[in-house]
Amino acid sequence: MMELTWLSITILIGSGIIAGFINTLAGGGTVVSFSAFMFLGLPPMVANGTVRLSVIFQNTTAVVYFQKNKLIDWPKVFWLGIPIVLGSIVGAVIAGFMSNEWFRYVFAGVIVLFGISMLFNPDRYIYEKTDLVNRKLSVLQYLIYFLIGIYGGFIHAGIGYVLLAALVLSNGYDLFNANVLKNVLVLLYVPFSLLVFALQGNVYWSFGLIHAIGNIIGAGLAAYLALKRGASFIRYIVLALIVVVVLQLFGVF
Repeated sequence: MMELTWLSITILIGSGIIAGFINTLAGGGTVVSFSAFMFLGLPPMVANGTVRLSVIFQNTTAVVYFQKNKLIDWPKVFWLGIPIVLGSIVGAVIAGFMSNEWFRYVFAGVIVLFGISMLFNPDRYIYEKTDLVNRKLSVLQYLIYFLIGIYGGFIHAGIGYVLLAALVLSNGYDLFNANVLKNVLVLLYVPFSLLVFALQGNVYWSFGLIHAIGNIIGAGLAAYLALKRGASFIRYIVLALIVVVVLQLFGVF
């Protein structure tokens, strides 16, 4: 693996800023982190584990900012967090035994469908549905979030899009509040999956901690912009990033 140099440190912090900004506003920034880690010599599975370390710092920054502005629905976070955390542990364990290559196509399919739904019915992402927000979680919803947790524990990349889709379409949140909850839920499950990857020897701590410096800067800027601009702004950012991420996944650039 590559030794730390000023060039590698610059790459890690710079990519961290971009990833932190993208992940806090939408999702898919982890693809930037993966690319940077593997460019610097980390094997894919080690990159998969290491990215979670920087995500903890990134999401802590966003969550602290959102909490200061009293935007977090903690009772709902608690009930949503249980199946996600349990699922993430299962997913992280599975990752130690399986290749994640085929997830590229699953991930691309999920975010493309998500983007299409945003184009054809944008109001659902801008206006909250109070009846769905206040409704107790059903067994089906617990199962959905458990499966989302498995996905996040396994590969993490793109988890933001999956969570946003579930929180908007299943729970009735507008895109702004869904984005707030997404950041909290990711912060809840990532430490558990990180622990599993660490026990498997798949975390490169120095790269993850240096990358986290950039993640913190990017997340802070994104949280500020999200609060100032609201759901419509986030919708346009998400749509633009979906195009970029899909093109990158299929090697266009």
